[in-house]
Amino acid sequence: MARVHLKQPDELTGEAKAAYEQLEAAGKITNMKLVMLQDYGTYKAFMGWYDSWGSLEKAVGLRAATIYAHSISTTNGCLLCSLFFISDLKELGLDPSNFEVSENERLLQQLGVQIVKDPTKVSDELLNGLRKFYTDEEIIIIVGFGAQMQATNNFNSVLGVDVDKRLLPLKDQFKPATWREKLAD
Repeated sequence: MARVHLKQPDELTGEAKAAYEQLEAAGKITNMKLVMLQDYGTYKAFMGWYDSWGSLEKAVGLRAATIYAHSISTTNGCLLCSLFFISDLKELGLDPSNFEVSENERLLQQLGVQIVKDPTKVSDELLNGLRKFYTDEEIIIIVGFGAQMQATNNFNSVLGVDVDKRLLPLKDQFKPATWREKLAD
């Protein structure tokens, strides 16, 4: 259950109300967006994720982008985002708990894990491996999206944003990250 009061759509005003109406008309309402719409500035900042996603998808392809985002979200332990990407992997015909990856997808998975665990320790070897597949401009897109994904993970996790109804049947497929348990307080 969310840790903040969720305004009902009829309580929204101004730009937030207009944004809600656009989302509703497009069938794009999610629990995360409903929470964010309580502050239009926050909503607007986080909606930049979609621009970043579009750039990432162009740079690496839909499958690799989905694998990368899934890696970040599961390593970060974000239930909501992990379930979205489990759903997306299934839509791509992949078993989220067991699928083979290409070399570039493996490198993106490794980067996703490292960005979450300790971004100061991303190795030159990993970046040089990515350079076999991507230009510096594309690597900027990849890392930029990773930062956006982490921010979204953190927002949803800290506020306990409720899982969307369509994702509830997948809840048992989420395997919480346990690497943090080994860290000292």
